[in-house]
Amino acid sequence: MNMTDAALVRKILEGDEHAFTTLVDRHYDRCARFARHMLGNREDAEEAVQDTFVRAYRSLHRYEDRQRFTGWLMRILVNRCRTVGGRRQRRDRTFVPAPAVVQEAAEEHPAEHAAWREEIQRALGRLEPEQREAFLLKHVEELSYGEMSEITGVGISALKMRVKRACDRLRELLEEVQHVG
Repeated sequence: MNMTDAALVRKILEGDEHAFTTLVDRHYDRCARFARHMLGNREDAEEAVQDTFVRAYRSLHRYEDRQRFTGWLMRILVNRCRTVGGRRQRRDRTFVPAPAVVQEAAEEHPAEHAAWREEIQRALGRLEPEQREAFLLKHVEELSYGEMSEITGVGISALKMRVKRACDRLRELLEEVQHVG
């Protein structure tokens, strides 16, 4: 039987621990993908995702059926990524871009695929954390600006500006690489 997230939450609050396993299974891959993109390495991403699910479990009594569970969970994840990412030096972080972005860029660029992927990773890693977060939520997670605003607590116009600046900066960084190479 395919239960909604809200129904699973009700079951968890009634004491059914197996329902939480179902929620984790349902949302783990998306959370892990976002965390890896945000934080750049599996260890930090795993820490953020595990902490997200622990915090979600402890806070389920505050979850409201009228909310989308995914948005609520992503809000927790974004905050955990901010915390974990803040612990590391920015230069130590490596961005792992979406496979589709890498593939598209690699096809358009004359450089070897592996070298171009590295340049994309470097460029994305050089974005300001707020820009990288907005870029990932919009172009990798494919969320609407309304959903992004709900998750991050940032206004829609500010998010649009962050995404635009991220795209402009990426274009600038990748054009520099193309002209040097």
